[in-house]
Amino acid sequence: MTKIKRLVIGMTGATGAVYGVRMLQVLKEQADWETHLVISSAGLINLKHELDMSRKMLYELADVTHDVNDVAATIASGGFKTEGMIIAPCSMKTLAAVAHGFGDNLISRAADVVLKERRRLVIMPRETPLNLAHIRNMGSVTEMGGIIYPPMPAFYNKANSIEAMVNDGVGRVLAMFGVEAEGLYKPWEGL
Repeated sequence: MTKIKRLVIGMTGATGAVYGVRMLQVLKEQADWETHLVISSAGLINLKHELDMSRKMLYELADVTHDVNDVAATIASGGFKTEGMIIAPCSMKTLAAVAHGFGDNLISRAADVVLKERRRLVIMPRETPLNLAHIRNMGSVTEMGGIIYPPMPAFYNKANSIEAMVNDGVGRVLAMFGVEAEGLYKPWEGL
């Protein structure tokens, strides 16, 4: 019997809802992974605006869903074992909350738990240009062991669609957790 691995997916109101959705779609096909989704109210607005997708449609992609205000949820405790957490997309507000240990909702609290338990936290921040506060917050999260992974396309793969660019970023991030999803991205093999 294969041990189920749990991964928390947080989605916020930054642009780029497609990253969180695509991760959930890929993980749904992985029999040995269980997803725990939490999305902010601004994330739900963005989900509808960018992808014309409802909360119900999103929730169907996750194994377990949590309300953003439920700070007593399982993922708010270090005793609940996970492989870590991905925040995709991550707003600058949520980045600041994580950087300063301000667990004002379940997304920032779950991220805080992941950091304190020394598990893997990957944040996909979506903002340009960056001001000094953004950069310092990214530095703080990095110093605490988090990984900052801005969703920037790799042009050497010669992706011919937005979908291919999204798949590349999603594949790379999920690979950090040991998720093997064929065909999402092609590692650099040299010239």
